[in-house]
Amino acid sequence: MDTRRIPVRHDLAAEHLRGQVEVESFVDGKPMAVGASMINLVRNADPDTNLATQLLYGEGFTVYDEIADMGLAWGQSERDGYVGYVPSAGLIEPLEGRIEQVTSLSALVFAEPDFKSQLLGSYSLGCRVAVEAEENGYARLGAGIYTPMVNLAPVTGDFVGVAEKFIGSPYLWGGRSYSGLDCSGLVQLALQAVGVDAPRDSDMQAAELGLEVSDRANLQRGDLVFWDGHVGIMRDGDNLLHANVHHMSVATEALEGAVFRIAERENKLITSVKRL
Repeated sequence: MDTRRIPVRHDLAAEHLRGQVEVESFVDGKPMAVGASMINLVRNADPDTNLATQLLYGEGFTVYDEIADMGLAWGQSERDGYVGYVPSAGLIEPLEGRIEQVTSLSALVFAEPDFKSQLLGSYSLGCRVAVEAEENGYARLGAGIYTPMVNLAPVTGDFVGVAEKFIGSPYLWGGRSYSGLDCSGLVQLALQAVGVDAPRDSDMQAAELGLEVSDRANLQRGDLVFWDGHVGIMRDGDNLLHANVHHMSVATEALEGAVFRIAERENKLITSVKRL
């Protein structure tokens, strides 16, 4: 049982799992949403636990348990089903009204519908926001909270074009924003931007996305190349785009070079190529 996407612990599980698992108690989840620009999700209620993934503003999160003395909530992401612990303070009631998705890498937020007004912060690509009204080309997201409408404009082009915007962004294990992201996070964000739901981790993506490409000599733009624990996106028939530790960033390089380096340093070969 892959508990990355099944809300079950040794003592507790979601009510819909009753009859499927044996635990002490079952609970109905409470729908919430991410109320910070980004929050971290970890798999264990331990301060030293490594980052598993990140949740973005407006994304839904079902809470099944709260650990008050640690300030944590245990539950499941609505976006991709990932299960873990997040800071309780980073959750709010679900968004209502007209919900839009941020399509810019960084959507700056201002105190007035004017680019010269006070800068309040930013939302990254993939965040969901509730638009109350439009004023002078800006979306009003609340009292004194505005972002240019262009940041919410529909994506034009393919998902590879979205991924290419991240070139130079730092590599971060578990990251899901332009501030830092990992290989599968890049694939997930780029696909979600064009309306394609994608699982979070590279092994899930290899199993669930696209159809196997048997002729690896004729790769195309958008093909996904998988190694054990890694994934990259073909920009064309020869060049790979991926968030990787070698460059510690999102970078593009010849697929042939990446294949050689990964085989030499990690003793890993390509496991599959998928075409969407």
